[in-house]
Amino acid sequence: MAAPTGQKSEEDRKHPVDETLPPFKMFTSGLQHVAAMYAGVVAPPMIVGPACGLSPTETAFLMGASLFTAGIATLLQTLGFWKVGAKLPFVNGVSFAGVTPMVAIAKEHSPHDALPIIFGAVIVAGVLGFVLAPYFSRLVRFFPPVVTGTVITLIGVSLLPVAFRWSQGGNDKAADYGSLTNIGMAAATFLIVLVLRRVLRGFLQQIAILLGLVAGTLIAIPVGITDFSALTKASLVGFPTPFHFGAPQFDVAAIISMCIVMLVCMTESTADMLALGKIVNRPADERTIEGGLRADTLGTALSPLFNGFANSAFAQNIGLVAMTKVRSRFVVATSGAILIVLGLCPVAASIISLVPLPVLGGAGIVLFGSVAASGVQTLASAAMEKGENSLIVAAALGIGLIPIAAPEFYHSFPKDLLVVLDSGISTGCLVAIVLNLAFNHFGKRGDSDPDAAADPAPDPHALADLAEVPKQPDRGRMDDGETAASPAH
Repeated sequence: MAAPTGQKSEEDRKHPVDETLPPFKMFTSGLQHVAAMYAGVVAPPMIVGPACGLSPTETAFLMGASLFTAGIATLLQTLGFWKVGAKLPFVNGVSFAGVTPMVAIAKEHSPHDALPIIFGAVIVAGVLGFVLAPYFSRLVRFFPPVVTGTVITLIGVSLLPVAFRWSQGGNDKAADYGSLTNIGMAAATFLIVLVLRRVLRGFLQQIAILLGLVAGTLIAIPVGITDFSALTKASLVGFPTPFHFGAPQFDVAAIISMCIVMLVCMTESTADMLALGKIVNRPADERTIEGGLRADTLGTALSPLFNGFANSAFAQNIGLVAMTKVRSRFVVATSGAILIVLGLCPVAASIISLVPLPVLGGAGIVLFGSVAASGVQTLASAAMEKGENSLIVAAALGIGLIPIAAPEFYHSFPKDLLVVLDSGISTGCLVAIVLNLAFNHFGKRGDSDPDAAADPAPDPHALADLAEVPKQPDRGRMDDGETAASPAH
């Protein structure tokens, strides 16, 4: 049947992922993504810089370089070219998985050689990952709903402690860490975001996180926890000079460590792409994951040229996409452009950094909780009443929560293993995959539910409430297409 006059047919209508928004909405929505992930990008260089013996000025340079390279990696991921890029609304930034081995490398070498050795190892790891991407992407067949739901839940739960630390002040050695002032500001921001999401409509509701961060920062000024020192010291223009700390050096032990980190990053990115694909109603197939991994690894290989580290998808921004329902990849591409500008303009970067960590923590609880809620909704489609699926989820969640609930649990294990074991997402993902194969693919294959265990294709309606896909007949609609199950309320 032909489409009515003046209306686009279903075939001609753009998918929301490929839609562009008006310039103002594009910028503000992109800025909201930057605000949500800014602390995560600058935190690794803040740790690695001093470990390598850098001065505060040099560490600030390293932070700017991380912003710049995160912007490049984000553009590769969202816009893409050839077979590079998932072309999903993914923000890329410095992976925390590499912090521990990079600090270990710094301790084993002189301050003069530490960063060049780290950069050399990151380049090799990025190239190796790029070569492995087509093969690694085939693992998508091992990510049915029982696995993806578990991993998405772990992503959200693993991020929540970050929000809690931010809410306390971020630095556990600071005198005011966990003070009533810090936690009070986090609670105020948390409530502001919830109220804004409840009372606002349309575009203003979509940028409720950004508005909440602005409101929380303004309240924090008279409270006395907003630090303006970075703004007063920042220069107007700064470019991350290529190989500023020296030409890369190639150390075998360091390369092995960073290659392991790269495999961990690729595992987490695969899970993140599957999660985001469900939220935006464009399931991530093998080709999408291959392109996304190529963007991650190419961005990683290029980062050391501009003094950056390994890049991977930022899971915290998945929660923002889920909550705001803004699915356009061009919004996140705008975020990439903003990150590049911040990397080139320290003054602009300092303005973003004015947001106190307790304020960011209050908003982060909502964001990261939304990711966990998405995982629960995915598990609802995993036929938990059939086969051994409930046992798979129980075991994977239990193992995945160990690094969160008991951070020192693996303290006696070899340091090389800690790269994997200290990541609850990676360990939980591996356990879920292995148990799914054991219970649903081998042995009792005939008793397993084909939709829950053997079907690799993600369910496009699993997160209908979050992604605003057409609702099922038994789901009641509310204003603006929201439902009572939306984790944002």
